Amino acid sequence: MTFIRTLLFSLVWLTISLIAAAGLGVVGAALYFAPGLPDVRQLQDFELHSPLRIYTRDDKLIGEYGEERRLPIDHEEIPAEFIEALLAAEDDGFYEHRGVDPMGLLRAAGELVASGGKIQSGGSTITMQVARNYLLTLDRTFTRKIREILLALQMEQVLSKEEILELYVNKIFLGHRAYGIAAAAEIYYDRPLAELTLAEKAMIAGLPKAPSNFNPLTNPERALIRRNWILFRMRELGHIDQTTYDEAVQAPITAERYVAQAEVNADYVAEMARQYAVERFGASEAYTGGYNITTSLSSELQPMARNALAQGLIDYDTRHGWRGPEEEALPPSLAEAQDRTERSGLEEELDESPEVLETARRAAERSEVNVEGVDGDVSNWVQVLDRTPRYGLLYPAIVVESEGRQMRVLMPEGKLRTIEWDGLSWAREYRNARYRGPQPGSAAEIAGRGDLVRVMEREDGSLRLAQRPDAEGSLVVMQPDTGAILALQGGFDFNASKFNRAVQARRQSGSIFKPFIYLSALESGTMTAASVVNDAPVVINDGSNELWRPVNASGDFLGPMRLRNALARSRNLVTIRVLREVGLSETITFLEDFGFDESRLPHGLSLALGSASLTPLEMTSAYAILANGGFKVSPWFIKRVAKGKTLVEETLTAVACRDCSPGEEEVTLDGERHPVAERVVDPINLYILRDILRDVIENGTGRRALKLGREDIVGKTGTTNGQRDTWFAGFNSNLVATVWLGKDDNTTTAEYGANAALPIWMTFMGEALDGKPPAMPEAPAALVTARIDPETGRRLSNGGISELFHPDHLPSQQPRRVEREVEQRSGSQGTGAYEAIF
Repeated sequence: MTFIRTLLFSLVWLTISLIAAAGLGVVGAALYFAPGLPDVRQLQDFELHSPLRIYTRDDKLIGEYGEERRLPIDHEEIPAEFIEALLAAEDDGFYEHRGVDPMGLLRAAGELVASGGKIQSGGSTITMQVARNYLLTLDRTFTRKIREILLALQMEQVLSKEEILELYVNKIFLGHRAYGIAAAAEIYYDRPLAELTLAEKAMIAGLPKAPSNFNPLTNPERALIRRNWILFRMRELGHIDQTTYDEAVQAPITAERYVAQAEVNADYVAEMARQYAVERFGASEAYTGGYNITTSLSSELQPMARNALAQGLIDYDTRHGWRGPEEEALPPSLAEAQDRTERSGLEEELDESPEVLETARRAAERSEVNVEGVDGDVSNWVQVLDRTPRYGLLYPAIVVESEGRQMRVLMPEGKLRTIEWDGLSWAREYRNARYRGPQPGSAAEIAGRGDLVRVMEREDGSLRLAQRPDAEGSLVVMQPDTGAILALQGGFDFNASKFNRAVQARRQSGSIFKPFIYLSALESGTMTAASVVNDAPVVINDGSNELWRPVNASGDFLGPMRLRNALARSRNLVTIRVLREVGLSETITFLEDFGFDESRLPHGLSLALGSASLTPLEMTSAYAILANGGFKVSPWFIKRVAKGKTLVEETLTAVACRDCSPGEEEVTLDGERHPVAERVVDPINLYILRDILRDVIENGTGRRALKLGREDIVGKTGTTNGQRDTWFAGFNSNLVATVWLGKDDNTTTAEYGANAALPIWMTFMGEALDGKPPAMPEAPAALVTARIDPETGRRLSNGGISELFHPDHLPSQQPRRVEREVEQRSGSQGTGAYEAIF
């Protein structure tokens, strides 16, 4: 009996000693590691890494940049069902323990001994995982585990359970760039977390342990086992009943890979905003700091601009002929493609054993894909279509059969479609920009089996053969009163070419530059709209070895003509004489007020013909000043930058104010106070120029635009030497848009601005202004209307034609050509002209 008592007494003391030793060990570890531990209080204000997001002015997403896809979520937004699934999987005692689970630690200790000092798994509560994910490295060592335990104990003293859980669900990596449960719900199911089924929530709850091994996309079989184990645990813990369990465990895998889709396709502007963010904040901070950039872009106008440019480039390309398939005679099956594969570089692998090639071939044969309506294995065609990008309106397709006047094609996702002859007959052989071959007689003359081509769907749903255009273009749309960029498309398609021609391409502006030359003449007072200038040959010594003999685009000469007619008909020689009359240096000084950089303007008379190389954005900005009444506004596209809910910066630009009194410095626009922009042009002269530009539409090179049926639009065509650049810039008082079409290699387009660029402008403006009331300025009160002799431009008392003048720049009176007595007898008093008598 004494022995038993002694044994029990010894065991009790041994236990107490072991507990005390363990306690002393913990205290010692705490004293040793505590000085180097991070402060857990920083978690109260911890900012998660979030990607850079770019939006339109009305908060539609146009771009997202960053390695981590994250959508932060508050604790109250987490469905209770998901919390139960997560705790069943990771830490069912979360609400009971104080940050550490002793039984879990005992399991970890056993693994520690068995592994020789390295942590293998287990033992980590959610609190400990938060400590590791936010404050520690991810190495699996004994010392890190001790630090993790100590931090977890501290965290439970500082943070509530709800705060700890919120930190956890927003930080964890869940595969495929998803950080946090809200992002995972969007990436795997394309729905908010609250809308997921129980089975889908359990699937996401199973990911934290091993995002790759239990991933429903890459390891669906293992993911199902993990999911159903979590559902089993939920039933055992009493969170769900048997009926709910039975339904959930039988649910199939519904996860797919969902890439964040932009709500508005504006890749060129999104890239501009990304570059701005990197320059402003640095690459690392820009991509992880959670910045939201709101641009000036209109979600309504941007798709119109993108589609108008894409369709216009396709139409241009169609007029110039078929350049052939992108690839020819692709083998349908992977096995056939493998037989044709270039084997250089594979010598080591193939020399090892003939078995390597044989097993590779058998693997290719097992990859067989069959499509209804197509004979045989088309596994290679399917893979080619999967990896070939779509460009704008154009889809890749592989010709299955060309027979008679029909072509059957295989499209992405295994769709088999037929192109009828009316979608093929345009494909005359391209020979050069000016010549095409004869019209094809059959589909086989265009493309054959296995050829990779492009197709587009027409409005009636039928297919049309197409090709990526060999010309490029840009379309820039601005709000003239503010300078805000409302739409911008820098090329046919961003995926095809990331070069932004709207802001990066400096091209000769051609005749769309002429209005500024004529406006400088009106402003100088040396000329009026009625001034007569000779449209005749001119020879200029420009300092080179050869004399410069400029000509009109039409090659003819029309003799003396008024400025109004000369601009409407875009006469080169008249414009040169106008510039020479006003003065080169005076004109360049005047042009600087329109945002043109003096150092980039040619200091010669070629300036009159638009020889300056300027971007479409620069030209649009200059035309905005013509449209807004002469106020110097600057182009901008960054409206607001915020970091989370904190405003970082906001654009407050100077704006036009036609109704402001002289000296008024501020005006309210859209509820915000803005400085009033400087007025750089006399509104009377500007009104006269605008009236002349209306003649371009009614009687000149832009008369095709009359089809829009709007009296408030004006503009100017432009074509440079050799037809390398084609332009149209035009506006009403609310909207200004500029179209450029050309080739990146600067070769000829073989078309004029009226044929190539104007139709694109019309497509956009027709849709953008549809249903909108006319927007045109009121005539200035001081504007003078006078009768003039159309031959001399001089004033008449009556007769002749009507013209607009600045009151300070009225032309002289027409001298009499008949005696006053003859006038009186004939009843034509005051005209002084024979025409009034006879």
